Amino acid sequence: FSIFWEFFHIQFCYRYKSHFLRPPGVSDRVTHRQTARLGSAIKLPCPVEADPPPFIRWTKDGRIIHSGWIRFRVLRMGLKIKEVEADDAGTFNCQATNGFGSVNVNYTLIIIGGYAPQRSRPRFTQPEKMRRRVIACPVGSTVRLKCSASGNPRPDIVWLKDDRPLTEQEVGEGRQRKWTLSLKNVVPEHSGKYTCRVSNRAGEINATYKVEVIQRTSSKPVLTGTHPVNTTVDYGGTTSLQCKVRSDVKPVIQWLKRVESHEESRYNSTIEVGDHRFVVLPTGEVWSRPDGSYLNKLLITRAKEDDAGMYICLGANTMGYSFRSAFLTVLPDMKPPVSLLPSNTSSLPWPVIIGIPAGVVFIFATVLLWFCQSRKHCPPPSAAPPQSSHRAPYRERDRGCPAPSSSSSSPDKDCLNYEDYLAQQQLLLNQAGPSVPPKIYPKIYTDIHTHTHSHVDGKVHQHIHFQC
Repeated sequence: FSIFWEFFHIQFCYRYKSHFLRPPGVSDRVTHRQTARLGSAIKLPCPVEADPPPFIRWTKDGRIIHSGWIRFRVLRMGLKIKEVEADDAGTFNCQATNGFGSVNVNYTLIIIGGYAPQRSRPRFTQPEKMRRRVIACPVGSTVRLKCSASGNPRPDIVWLKDDRPLTEQEVGEGRQRKWTLSLKNVVPEHSGKYTCRVSNRAGEINATYKVEVIQRTSSKPVLTGTHPVNTTVDYGGTTSLQCKVRSDVKPVIQWLKRVESHEESRYNSTIEVGDHRFVVLPTGEVWSRPDGSYLNKLLITRAKEDDAGMYICLGANTMGYSFRSAFLTVLPDMKPPVSLLPSNTSSLPWPVIIGIPAGVVFIFATVLLWFCQSRKHCPPPSAAPPQSSHRAPYRERDRGCPAPSSSSSSPDKDCLNYEDYLAQQQLLLNQAGPSVPPKIYPKIYTDIHTHTHSHVDGKVHQHIHFQC
């Protein structure tokens, strides 16, 4: 009975499966001539049925369409093209294959409308994001490789690992999005050379990244090279101290400056390293270098005497720290001190400010008075006049100017001695007779005085007044 049942089961399964297993075949009517307007989207169907489900491969003019074709997307039931361009015109083929056979569906795509712009070779549009070509990362991290490019027609991108096209198994959980390849949860097997190959009908460009996945180790950072080194800078100059650190993970790099005993009161907080105290300095960004190390710089501008001393570069991670010291020497200022004298003379002593102008004015007034006296043209009287009993007791130094008179013998109105003036008047009276009363003129004198004014801003003004 068991033998009979097994024979019946085999025969039933064979007949059942042979009824359903079949090679791929076209299940619907196909329009082989397709048109699309420039800039629009189009979908080319691939109506194929098979058991088991077939493997679908699309080609354009003999080239395999893959995930690197940015505007092309292979779907279950067709091929979708976004933002159709003039160069998309051509022959498309859908090939369906399973273990029992294969079938092909062909299309001729015609692009209508618009003007096809001139072709241009691909070029990378963000080269600044591609400078880091050697990438060292720990296990479990994420790596993003960028190859953004442009061209006409829009170029396609293909990613290769060690010169072989990438497979999804090699990429792991990473996915290619537009122009970036993301590798997530990397393992040591992800290490290698990754190349992006960007091409269109006008040309091809490529870029290669070297990825090194590092196993996490229990090691502290190591300072590589000779930096920081002892440095000398001129007073007021600019210099920098460098520090290179190699670490499995991105380290923390900090700069410290030793504080002398007499300087501790200047700082709010200090830390103790060994037998000395240090102050933590503000530092810039930590840069990752192509060789896998990390770099940080301490910039010192307008160096002064207080900047001189010992500096420490400290690199630390979760496993420990390492440090190295260097000395900065600031040369003394060789320029002589410049005395900031104001433009005015307010810093001079007040006796000098007043005395010098006053002396000059006094000399000037004396010369002017002498010059005035030397130009007098008063003629001496012809005879010595008798002494008048009405003469006023004026001092001999007094000077006088007679009033204008038609009979005066001095038509140019020059000044004369007051005593001579009185004698002249007496002579005139004697000639006129006793009927003319004598004229007595008031005292006439010459006044010369000087005013000197000094202002707050240091300006000095002299005023000379003459009065006759």
